Amino acid sequence: MPAQSQRWDTLEALKNSTKGRLKYNSDMVQNCEDIVSGFNTPPSLSPMSGRILKRLSPHSLLKPCSLGSSPRDPSPDMADGPVISTSTPSSPLSCLTSPPLPPAPEDEEQQKTSAEELEHSLAPSRSPPPTISLLSPRATQMAGCICICEEQHRAKAKVELNLRQELNEKMVAAVASRESEQLKRFEEFMELKQRQEDQSLRDMMERETQESIGRQEKLKEEHRHRMKILNLRLREAEQQRQREAELERQRQAEGRERLRNLNAIQEEVLQLNQLLEPSTSSQATPGLDLVSYCIRGNQLCSQVSEVVRTTAEGEFPSVEDMAVAERVLQDMRMLIQDMQTEATQVQERRRKQDEEEAQRRQQEQLQAQQEEQKKSAAISTKEKARKQGLQTKAESITLKWYKELQNSAEQCAQAIEELSNAKDPQTKKLKMELQKAATIPVSQISSISGSKLKEIFDKIDKLLSGRSVQSAGRSVSASQHPKGLDFVGYKLAEKFVKQGEEEVASHHEAAFPIAVVASGVWELHPKVGDLILAHLHKKCPYSVPYYPAMKDGTSMEDYHRILGYRVEESGVEAQDSFLKRMSGMIRLYAAIIQLRWPHSNKKGANPHGLSNGWRWLAQMLNMEPLADVTATLLFDFLEVCGHALMKQYQGQFWKLIFLIKEDYFHRIEAVSTTGQMGAVMRLKQFLEDSLRRREIPPPKGQLSSSFWRS
Repeated sequence: MPAQSQRWDTLEALKNSTKGRLKYNSDMVQNCEDIVSGFNTPPSLSPMSGRILKRLSPHSLLKPCSLGSSPRDPSPDMADGPVISTSTPSSPLSCLTSPPLPPAPEDEEQQKTSAEELEHSLAPSRSPPPTISLLSPRATQMAGCICICEEQHRAKAKVELNLRQELNEKMVAAVASRESEQLKRFEEFMELKQRQEDQSLRDMMERETQESIGRQEKLKEEHRHRMKILNLRLREAEQQRQREAELERQRQAEGRERLRNLNAIQEEVLQLNQLLEPSTSSQATPGLDLVSYCIRGNQLCSQVSEVVRTTAEGEFPSVEDMAVAERVLQDMRMLIQDMQTEATQVQERRRKQDEEEAQRRQQEQLQAQQEEQKKSAAISTKEKARKQGLQTKAESITLKWYKELQNSAEQCAQAIEELSNAKDPQTKKLKMELQKAATIPVSQISSISGSKLKEIFDKIDKLLSGRSVQSAGRSVSASQHPKGLDFVGYKLAEKFVKQGEEEVASHHEAAFPIAVVASGVWELHPKVGDLILAHLHKKCPYSVPYYPAMKDGTSMEDYHRILGYRVEESGVEAQDSFLKRMSGMIRLYAAIIQLRWPHSNKKGANPHGLSNGWRWLAQMLNMEPLADVTATLLFDFLEVCGHALMKQYQGQFWKLIFLIKEDYFHRIEAVSTTGQMGAVMRLKQFLEDSLRRREIPPPKGQLSSSFWRS
């Protein structure tokens, strides 16, 4: 190709130049530096040669070129080399004198590419290339060779770039393929792992299923085993219950048999005691002294009455009671035998000494008459004293107070009648819940611990304050109904009195925990305290004290109800049961007036304190005693409240006790019959012991300071 041949010609011209044929001698450079200093300067082209070569057309290079020189534009840097100068467009290019070098076979493709690129670069130029003239063919050839080298390097770089692009594309394709394969393997691995996890999960679920089935079988087996054990225990419990029921029946039968025997013994003792009466025995043996026998007989009757009184509380007599009763019967029989023996001896002596017997009989008759006169005089004196200064009914102020309390209770009962007799199911349900919330805590009062008692009191206080409380697992409040607070207060007061009537009557020590809670409620809610008094006065009028008189047109059953007896279809309750209930309520009242709630924040005295106890005792002594009732209630009241009254009133209290012993007790004896002497003897013993020791001991069951820390 022309361009390539020119490059080779340029190279060949440079090789054949004088400088190209110079031989280099290192010694000469060291010895003659000044000579070769001019040859060390590297050859250089004109700065404009590159621009000229770029403007060359491949067609113009094939034409003959003319070389010219311009003496006016020599280049200072190229003194010995060619000088390139421009000429007019009409001047032709000078041709290179050196023949072109043959192109190398391996460079033919590169030369073709370079020629095409050069042709492409020169194609847009429409103006004809300028005519240049080379000052030196060797310089022009050098410039052409340089262009060829650049084109070769550019082509080579392009080839390498294409190769590198192809290599990169292959690498990218290989990497993409490899990554795709890895992604496939990863997806396959994940699928395998998922299948393995699913399989392990299924295996685990299957194992758990098998284990659960095994556990169920084991539980079924344990359940069957437990059912067998429970059945055995149930059979044993049933057998035990049957045995206990049989034993209970036997015990009941034996108890009833012992009770019948006890009644028979009491009847026989009373019959034998009648033989000791002076009216019967003195006729057979007028000279026999029966005073000691009568005293001993009365003592034996009192012992039997004590045993019978304990059994009248609903329990059967024990073996020890029967032993005591039989021993009393034996003593009574021995006493009768002794009396009969002594009577026989008197009769024998009387037959032997008729005269002496007649005189002694006269003397005994005189003595008997004197004794009768003394007794009649004493009785008349007692009757006169009884008729002087004592009342048969309560004072007017007390009766007014009693009626006000009863009217207040009746008004409260009428106010809550709408709730008490509710027909609406929802209101009826609310009534039952409020009634349970009021009565259940009172039933739970006991002397177990002070903290438990405080919890019960707080629950009652919350209920009376209209706040919600838990009852039978549900929340209930008295404020859910307009009359809820009145209903709760009425039922609560009624329950307190009922506890005294039943619980305190059976267990005397229970009076103190019930009384201290009632006193605390009374202090915080005075209206409830008035209702407690009203219920207590209605069920036990002797707590006023008040002895209701029988009015015209009132039946005996109604009159007994007014007196506090229970009247049922079978009739009026027994006297022992009546006295037991009255005793329980009086004990509760005596405990209330001396106790105060220890956790109270209010300052001051008990809302119904000991002054009311002194008032009750004084009014009781100003009224005529009732047979069996007065002795029982006085003993119960003094046993519970006597210690507190003694500490409060001291000397005045002992004067009152002395008055009871010396004066009022004779009145009680005058109205008491033989069967009512048990309570009289207990009261007498209590008064004698108290006056002898000059002290009344604290009552049993009183709450100590350590109780409130429990």
